[in-house]
Amino acid sequence: MDIIIITLRPLSLSPCRPVALSPSRLVALSHSRLVALSPFRPIAPSPRRPVAFSNGAGGDIIIGVDDNRNIVGINEYLVFELRDSISNMISDMCSPMIIPEIFTETINKKIILIIHIYRGSFKPYYLKKVGMQQGTYVRVGATNKNADSSVIYRLELERKNISFDMEINLDYHLNKINWLFLEKKLNKNLSKIDLKNLKLIIEENGNDYLTNAALILAGKLENCYVNCARFQGDTSEIFIDRKEFHGNIFSQLENIEIFFKNHLFFHGEIKEFIREDSYEIPMIAIREAVINALVHRDYSILGSNIKIAIFDHQVKIISPGVLPNSITLENILEEERSEIRNPIIARIFKELNLIEQWGMVLQK
Repeated sequence: MDIIIITLRPLSLSPCRPVALSPSRLVALSHSRLVALSPFRPIAPSPRRPVAFSNGAGGDIIIGVDDNRNIVGINEYLVFELRDSISNMISDMCSPMIIPEIFTETINKKIILIIHIYRGSFKPYYLKKVGMQQGTYVRVGATNKNADSSVIYRLELERKNISFDMEINLDYHLNKINWLFLEKKLNKNLSKIDLKNLKLIIEENGNDYLTNAALILAGKLENCYVNCARFQGDTSEIFIDRKEFHGNIFSQLENIEIFFKNHLFFHGEIKEFIREDSYEIPMIAIREAVINALVHRDYSILGSNIKIAIFDHQVKIISPGVLPNSITLENILEEERSEIRNPIIARIFKELNLIEQWGMVLQK
């Protein structure tokens, strides 16, 4: 959840000094980033913020705090007028309708106004005046960004509670995929009924279609490949080796593992007359991080692929997409939160014991 602070000048003539808003109090109000704005007088927040919050995990807008996070408060006689104007503005200018929860809190005799925006269920939300294509906003870091067509498409899938890998793909015929690679992994022959049970084939209006999950597993989509590079030093200026791995998702995983073994330092240690060999980074950690990228990346971003970079002192695995809406950097570890972006792919990896249980990768 995000939190935005709209800063105000004190409206009363009180000689009292501003009261500092403690970090613990801010955490009690919300659990995320802070953005300070500086209008001269109390004004309704831009409708872009409620739209972006509704398209994400929700958030809070706080009125009555200055740029230094000191509480300056708002005039108690303006609370009801301000609350009504903000509520009307948000409901009138946003579509589908956003109904905020607006309330006050008093901290050290200073009144602040809190506008709580819930995570929306009817995405995408947008500004009525300019329409969906131009008026849809999402949170990127601590800013509101205009959503492009691919983001709007993802928001529409969220509203339907459909993941990208569950969608039917009309561009590929059933005979485009040789299922031998999956039969070998599952150690059994796959009938059409089996493929339908796995949701790799879906019947619609009497016809059978491949799902995106089937094409992702087979490596048929244009963005289903991985770039790997070993760089000299700790910058990406000079590369020592680079590879591009295509093919089905399991062959990509195997080739990535070989690439790591070729480029990570390998050392041995004698313990009680027994030599124990190991890599500088445990391969189990590398393997699970790579699996996490393959299983949970956003495949709806067709122009991007997974990139892996090995430096002298670090490894970077870049997976396209942003955190799912209910996940934040704050709760991803503290609350052991996990969300499955591609449930069909995740289910197959779990059946193959490539995933132990949801959330295990981050804990390791």
